[in-house]
Formats: sequence, structure tokens, C-alpha cells
Amino acid sequence: MESSILGIVGESGSGKSVTALSIMKLLESPPAQYPNGKILFKSDEVTKDLLKMSESEIRAIRGKEISMIFQNPSTSLNPSHRCGHQVREALLLHTDMSKSEADMEVLSLFEQVDLPEPQRIYSAYPHMLSGGQIQRVMIAMAISCKPKIIIADEPTTALDVTVQKTIISLLKNLQAKHGCAIIFISHDLGVINEIADEVLVMYQGNIVEKGSTRSMFLHAKDPYTKGLIACRPPLDRNTERLATVSDFLDSEGFDIDEFNQKHAISALDTKQRNLELDSRPHILEVSNLQKYYIKRRNWYGKATSFTKAVDNISFHVKQGETLGLVGESGSGKSTLGMSVVRMLDDVRGKVVFDGKELLSLDNKAMRLTRKDIQVIFQDPYSALNPRMKIGNAIKEPMDVHDIHHKSERKQKTLELLELVGLSPDHYDRYPHQFSGGQRQRISIARTLAVQPKFIICDESVSALDVSVQAQILNLLKDLQKQFGLTYLFISHDLSVIRFISDRIMVMKEGKVVEIGYTDEILDHPKTEYTQNLLASVPVLKY
Repeated sequence: MESSILGIVGESGSGKSVTALSIMKLLESPPAQYPNGKILFKSDEVTKDLLKMSESEIRAIRGKEISMIFQNPSTSLNPSHRCGHQVREALLLHTDMSKSEADMEVLSLFEQVDLPEPQRIYSAYPHMLSGGQIQRVMIAMAISCKPKIIIADEPTTALDVTVQKTIISLLKNLQAKHGCAIIFISHDLGVINEIADEVLVMYQGNIVEKGSTRSMFLHAKDPYTKGLIACRPPLDRNTERLATVSDFLDSEGFDIDEFNQKHAISALDTKQRNLELDSRPHILEVSNLQKYYIKRRNWYGKATSFTKAVDNISFHVKQGETLGLVGESGSGKSTLGMSVVRMLDDVRGKVVFDGKELLSLDNKAMRLTRKDIQVIFQDPYSALNPRMKIGNAIKEPMDVHDIHHKSERKQKTLELLELVGLSPDHYDRYPHQFSGGQRQRISIARTLAVQPKFIICDESVSALDVSVQAQILNLLKDLQKQFGLTYLFISHDLSVIRFISDRIMVMKEGKVVEIGYTDEILDHPKTEYTQNLLASVPVLKY
């Protein structure tokens, strides 16, 4: 795969990252064992088996001839060291450069990866940079010693679509400039389509399909590959339901065209839905909402500069509708959601929910109201108590808000587990015993335990595999129909937003730049910002 980009795609647990870490010999052995097989690497015209190398031999190759870009750059950099020093360290370790020469090379690398103000970035600590900037620092470190292979393990998963597009473009340009090979790992076939020359599809530790990127998407043969392609929300049409990988694996000869036709939403269906929503009362009305963070203070401690995270925003949500809230990281989406439910202090404006002005309620009254407004967070693992069995975690809100008779609560919990597609046998298990998708289902069950009217979904599917994401999105739509739920759905992914939303509100730098029906915003965007967001979404078309 010399001087090419190989994409490795598959769900969590398929073996993608284990393969990458095995190449770098970063898995502790034991417990990791390699009873057979080879990893052959050609270095200085000599072919070597990486699995047979000693720790000192492989350490000489890591970073110099084979480098790696990890999924979460903020945990890959040392928070107590300046960014420039960390990149310089790699140069000093693997080259004969002096410190001054290495410093000049680091600044040159920062320019190559399009970092603004290289000198400032050099002296900055990781927490002072955005996610996209930190990832660029990691890329600069990865190319610093001009390696023969760069392994990029989910390097864009945590980034919004516009930053993701620039990172993909950057990697392709660097690969062409330096002539290195790249192994690009992702669970998203849209991203793989944007960057890879060839693709390997992995499932349960095995390669189920491989070939050129073009042939893979035009003529996929394995049901698993077909499922991964089909379960991604479409950006160019409306549909009531998404296909899932299990549809292809469980049903021989599953016809995706027939499925899409059956669940298609016509323009007339959309118009009737919008007319129906227009006749409904508002469940949430927000007027002139503001949330500022202090940026600078003077010598006397007085605030002199502010970051306007939410800057004088007004909007409403109808009963039973889904308002999609979209924008880049840092646009103020999550701050807006948390401000509405009073999970942040010093919020100004007016928030009327179901006839109550929330910002003026005392703490006791607000606690009672929170039963009706719930939040599903991005990371289901951190949202659950790792020491509490999931049955108790779901039942706990019923205990707090005195919902149902005490003797009925366990049975209600079991019913909720079944409702979200889990088994009653899961009641006595702990969060760590579940997959990411299952944990998100547990979080949804816990949210439903208090019988809410309004749910804020804060990037609640962005950390999930596309196949699991499809299952959760289908579930959220089913629950909305069954219980008449209202959603404020926050996401940076416009494909997801199109599938789930009745209306869309687009945010940039704390302000609303567009708001309207989903088809109006996505098919005829008025602002350049929304147009750029749409252009950044990876597509599978040829």
C-alpha cells in the first residue's frame, strides 16, 4: 500500500483499532497474544516482522517510520507541556537536530498543517486550543520525522463536519506531498469515501470485504458492507425510518430500494405534518436568552471582556415537534440547551415552558419542573453511575419524584428496558457490561422513567457507530409517536438533523443565523455558513 490511503471500516468491536495498535505493538502482551500471523514492514530495503521485534527495536520505529494519530487528541497530548515542546520532543528523539533546529522545524510543521499563528500555538497548552487545532498539532507530530506509514485511528470522529472536511483535505495533501502511506480507520463509510483509495471492511475480527473505494460503494457484495452503507441518514431526501445492519444480516435478500420506497416521506406528507404542527400550542418559548462567560478582568477584578456563548436568542418549540439545533463546535448549541433547563448560572432572558417562567422559579419549584424536561447527553457512560446497577439507575428517578407505587417501580423499570430494546435480564448488570449503543438505550430508559414532556438530546448519537446511530434514531422517532414527546435535538451532523427534525435552527458564534422548516433550510439555505455546513457533509455518491 505504498503511497496510497487504505481505509479500514467497521463497527466498534470489529477489530479496527486492535489491528492498528498491533502494528505499533502498543498492546500489552500478555494479555494480547499473537499465536500466528506476521506484520511485515519494509525498512531500508529490509523486510522485518514487527511482531518479532524487541521493545527497543520497535521503539526506534514508532514515531519515526510508523506514526499514529489517535481519535481523541486532547488525551494524547500532555496537558502540562506546551504543544511546541511536545512536537519538538519527537524530533529530538528520532533525529540529530539541535534544540534550535528542532524549534524552527516545529514552526515549519505548524505552517504545513495550516495552524494559525504558529508561534502562539507553539507556546500554547492543549487546553488553550480548539479540537481541530489540537488534532492538527497531532498531525504535525505524526509527520515530523517523515514516516513511511501514518495510522489515523478515527481522527475526525470527535470533530464537527467542517473541521472534519479540512482535516481530511489536509491528510490527503500531506500524503501527496510526502509520499507516505496512510491507514485511515473509521466507522463512517462517508468519511472513508472522501479519503481512501482502497477499503477493508472488518466484522468481528475478520475482513469480510476489500477492494477499491469506488467498486466497494458501487458493487458491495457482503450483507454487512451493504448494511453499513445503507444505515447512514440520507441528506438529499426525507425518510421515516433508517435501515440497520441487522436488517441485512437477519434477512437474506433484504431489498434496500423496497425499504426506502416504503418509508419515504413525500413533499405532501411533509407539508401536512407542518400544517398540523402549526396548529399546535407552544410548549417552549424562549425570548432574548443570554449566557456570557467572562473572558478578561482588569486589575480590580472587574470583567472587561466577555464570550457571548448565547447572544440574545429567541425561538419557540411546538408540542410534539422536533426542533433540530445545528452548528459547529463552539457555536453555542449545548450552552443554549443547558441554559434552557437552568443547568447553568447567570442566564438572562425569558424561558416559558408549559406556562411556567423557568428563570424566575425557586430551586424547589425548578426541581419539580425538571421531571418534565429531561436531557440525554452525548456520552452515556459518564451519564450513568458506574457503581449502580442499571435497573436501579432507571428506577432512581421514580423514587426521587415519587412516580408509581413503590411496589410497582421494578416492574415499570423492566417494561422500560423492553421498550428501548433491552432484555429484563439486564436489570442487575452494571454500565461497563454494555456496549455504547446499549448504554445510550439505558440513558433513554432512565429519561423516560419520569414521563417527561420535553427532551433535550445533546449530541446523543454523535459518539455512536453509524449502525447503532440508526437504531437509536429509529427508537427516538418511535418513542415520540408513542408518547407525544417534544425534542430539542442538538447535533453538528446535518444528515442526522434532516432525518429527525421538523424544523431547524442554525447557530454560529452564539447567534441564530437561520431558522425554518427542515426542507427549506437544507434544500434552499440562505446563508453562506449553512451552505458550508452542507458542503462539508461526507457523501457516498459517485
